[in-house]
Amino acid sequence: MLLLAMAGQAALARTVLELDAGQQPVALADWGDYWIDPTAQMTVDQIAGGTTLPWQETLTKGIYPLQPRQALWIRFTVPPAPDAERWLLEIAYPALDRASLYTLDRAGLWREQRTGDLTPVNQWPTPHRHPLLVVNFNAEEPTHYLLRINNVQGFSAPIRFVSSSYVLRGEQKVSLFLGVYFGLALLGLVAGLAGVILLKDRAYLYYAFCSVLVGLTQAAITGVAALHLLPDYPQWADRSLVVLGVWMLIALLLLNATIVSLAQRSRLLNGLVWAVMLAGAALSLALALTDSELRIRLIVPYLILAPLLMLGVNLWAWRRGDRFGGWLLLSAAPFALSLALAISRYLGWLPLSFVTEQAALASMALQMPAMLAVLVLRSQHRRENTRRIRGLDRVDPSTGLINESVFAERLARMIARSERLRHQGAVLMIDLVNTEQIQRDFGRKAAQDLPLRVAERLLSTARDIDSAARLSEHRFSMLVEGPFSAVEAATLGPRIVARCLMPYHGLSVECVAQVHVAYALVPRQGPSAEIALARLAQTLAGVSPHSKRAVFMIPDYVATV
Repeated sequence: MLLLAMAGQAALARTVLELDAGQQPVALADWGDYWIDPTAQMTVDQIAGGTTLPWQETLTKGIYPLQPRQALWIRFTVPPAPDAERWLLEIAYPALDRASLYTLDRAGLWREQRTGDLTPVNQWPTPHRHPLLVVNFNAEEPTHYLLRINNVQGFSAPIRFVSSSYVLRGEQKVSLFLGVYFGLALLGLVAGLAGVILLKDRAYLYYAFCSVLVGLTQAAITGVAALHLLPDYPQWADRSLVVLGVWMLIALLLLNATIVSLAQRSRLLNGLVWAVMLAGAALSLALALTDSELRIRLIVPYLILAPLLMLGVNLWAWRRGDRFGGWLLLSAAPFALSLALAISRYLGWLPLSFVTEQAALASMALQMPAMLAVLVLRSQHRRENTRRIRGLDRVDPSTGLINESVFAERLARMIARSERLRHQGAVLMIDLVNTEQIQRDFGRKAAQDLPLRVAERLLSTARDIDSAARLSEHRFSMLVEGPFSAVEAATLGPRIVARCLMPYHGLSVECVAQVHVAYALVPRQGPSAEIALARLAQTLAGVSPHSKRAVFMIPDYVATV
């Protein structure tokens, strides 16, 4: 029984607060006691003198049941300790509304230090990104403290004791990550402006706008905005996170809709996106004018709706074959998940932790470079499409081969070059003659694909200096740069016939292209492009489609008087 009693006492023993510089940060854990004032009207003297208040042990981990318009009071005592180090009470929660630390001095009076969003940062005892309160104690007797916390989002942040040197070292590490976050935002701004100027693409303007808002939102989340941008404007510092967060979601919706060309593809869905964006603009105005308790009720539905709509747009675009929709969906998924964690924390479902605080920052830092990569790929594809459209009057759109007019120009230049260099080049005309048979035996799709297969084989046969063209639906032609002898030219036709008769991947071995080839040496057998093409066409016109002979050479040209 004695052993059981000793074990029970050990289990109920509370943590001893020992400010050891070698064991930082020192958590308050269950060393203190807490009580929640349901009206937030009691003064520090009333709290200190209240002997009937139902104090409870402070939570090692978890969420205090603090509601709006209530005050969380925590009392603790720091044992006697040497004062070689300057110790601070740290609450790593930049969005905290108010934290007041009361110290009982030797005269019996309570001295207040106040921090939080509702107090100008310049008036904090230690201006910082999040509340830091000086812990004054001595080496002779215990020091008593009362900590008052007001926050409409509840309270679950860890309360820790740290030395000033520890804070300095920690800020050096944090500065590295903040530099990465803000550096990526600045890079996004520069890249966006460069894209607008160089590529004349408004999507880059939206990206630059989005990068600025992401950077400002990150500054608000980490407390940098209140410390460096709004140190004398607590009301704006208190509202900056929700207002900037809404505008960041508006910018992300606009950017996603622009990248997937939503306005051109779905007027209904695009109208829905614009309605949500306009609602967000109106919401941001309401958030700037309302108090903290109402702001949470207003912003949480929008934090749910906007990311879901963004994911829905990207999923819709991906399902309809958009080449960028899948990448946008993949980049937005971590951000949406981090917002879900943030909403859970706002609603008091999850305690404040490193994951819930840093998840949103990390997801933003990853999403913006991913979207920039998508923008670059989009610009590349748009340039390729523009070049392809501009070349439609010179290129056959289905095969990518040059058309008849361009082929005639190149043939004329080759004839002139051959005359100047006194050698012979070769021109070949190829007719595809078995499309009807392929359609009967293997179907319409195989017959439609057969010219494309022939074009592939011609391109694989041609050298870099040669040219292949499509003159009509079933007629092709090639230019083969010389010098050539008649014997060498005679091997060109059989080589093309053999290449076309080789089986095609994914098709039956009997589904092959049968071609007739007529060739000529120029300028000997065609002194001009018109004459050469006419003689080749005339030769093929006189050949029966069922002819077993496949290669034909036209005779030398004899000028008529």
